[in-house]
Amino acid sequence: MLNVDMGGGDRLALAVLAQYRMATTEQMHLVVAPGVRIEQTRRRLAKLREEGLVDRITLPQAGRTRAWFATRYGADVASEWPELRHWQPSKLVGDRTAARLRAGHALTVTETGLAFLQDARRRGDVCRPLDWIPEVHHSLGSGEAVIPDALLFYRRSHDDGEGGVMLRAFVEVDRATMGPERLAAKIAAYARLHTYTPVPVARPRPAFHQEPAVEDWRRRYPVFPRLLFVLDGTGPAGITNRITALHAATQQPAAAGILRAIPILAAPLTDLLREGPSAHVWRPAHNPDQHVSWMH
Repeated sequence: MLNVDMGGGDRLALAVLAQYRMATTEQMHLVVAPGVRIEQTRRRLAKLREEGLVDRITLPQAGRTRAWFATRYGADVASEWPELRHWQPSKLVGDRTAARLRAGHALTVTETGLAFLQDARRRGDVCRPLDWIPEVHHSLGSGEAVIPDALLFYRRSHDDGEGGVMLRAFVEVDRATMGPERLAAKIAAYARLHTYTPVPVARPRPAFHQEPAVEDWRRRYPVFPRLLFVLDGTGPAGITNRITALHAATQQPAAAGILRAIPILAAPLTDLLREGPSAHVWRPAHNPDQHVSWMH
């Protein structure tokens, strides 16, 4: 076997930028190459930029932090790879103005994903960089859809190191840019997704040939992913108001089915960054006086 680097590090860096939408230099370093000096990550990003695969903007309000994103060419290249076979690029991928306007939310979503990734590394669990997938489209029919800020795949290891449990989560990152009621309305949207069964478009067949209709999410997941709300951009009073609104949404009859199926949890991003997502920092929407781990 040839002992050469076939661009594996460059490939992972481009795949992460394409899938994550945006990341700062430090975030990229911690996601793809935490074991080397950050100068190596800077050189890799500069090389990819010279090749036209990625671009960057400077955020003056954040100490002139550089935020990186894939260009249209970079997205086209990455979309051919099997590890991104289900990934759909944004319509405005590579647009610098669009990148600047979405930077605040996109970088917060990346920071949230990084928190789960680092927590898995500390715990000996399995959560790789491409196990955090922003903006996965889930149809509700009639042109409507649920698009979580991210879909998380995470394998929790057993204490004996054998096997493990696969966990999946829809993650909504809220920066307090919408009112508490609009945030809470997302629970109803996920409740619809939980029960949505598409109507097949086909010629009628005899009843004994018909297969039973199943919920659309079962085509992707063996179990419905749990729902996590990560709250940022507001103080303790704002966090409390948002969790109160989420609690009120769980009391609606439409939410009964999804509450029986999965945990719906909320936590401040500051707690995730300080204590780690696996800590008991999550509050169940139906019982916000409790504090639990998202893995419970």
